[in-house]
Amino acid sequence: MKILALETSARACSAAVTEDGQIIVSAFQCTGLTHSRTLMPMVEDMLKNAGLTMQDCGAIAVANGPGSFTGIRIGVAAAKGLAFAAGLPAVGVSTLEAMAWNAAAPDGLILCAMDARHQQIYNAVFRVQNGVLTRLTPDRPIALADLAAELAGSDEPKTVAGDGAVLCRDYLTEHGIPCALAVPHLVQQNAVGVALAAEDILRSGGGGTAQELLPVYLRAVSAQTLKERMANKAN
Repeated sequence: MKILALETSARACSAAVTEDGQIIVSAFQCTGLTHSRTLMPMVEDMLKNAGLTMQDCGAIAVANGPGSFTGIRIGVAAAKGLAFAAGLPAVGVSTLEAMAWNAAAPDGLILCAMDARHQQIYNAVFRVQNGVLTRLTPDRPIALADLAAELAGSDEPKTVAGDGAVLCRDYLTEHGIPCALAVPHLVQQNAVGVALAAEDILRSGGGGTAQELLPVYLRAVSAQTLKERMANKAN
């Protein structure tokens, strides 16, 4: 089954078609132009250049969060519209999990990171072993200090991916936890990872309808909010 995937969670915008783990065609743009302006022409041109139509696809997938609120809304709305018009299943994929699929080599831990500001990131940790990707944590907002404490003592190789990768790598390295950036063309979010993750979801019986597809937002906890929560617990 061919999967048409969209990725609009951050500054970059991309689309891809995969089939049985193989990339059929992909398109990527990171120019700062708004996704509402670039996404649909990108999809149209990509399919046309590959000699494909929507009828050749078996499902639509999209990174549905976390990420930029505006970017996620644009991607989800586009995926819902395409899936509804073509009568295809719609698959929402964690932005962080899609990153891990892109960077799933070599063996070790993959630290997926998006900048949530105030020394926090949106993060999930995965392990790659013999080509198999295993999720170790849920998607979560986490302080870099807490992630460093969580990883302390681990001697597994660590690869960092995502638009917050440099921030995460620098902080962890400065605090005695060596890690490396994913190779340059795999650091940023990319629709290929969305498609590969969607293939795995569909093999497991997941997926849904266009009507069921929704954005998933994670919110970083501000210092003031955390202080208020602690005060409430004390009372």
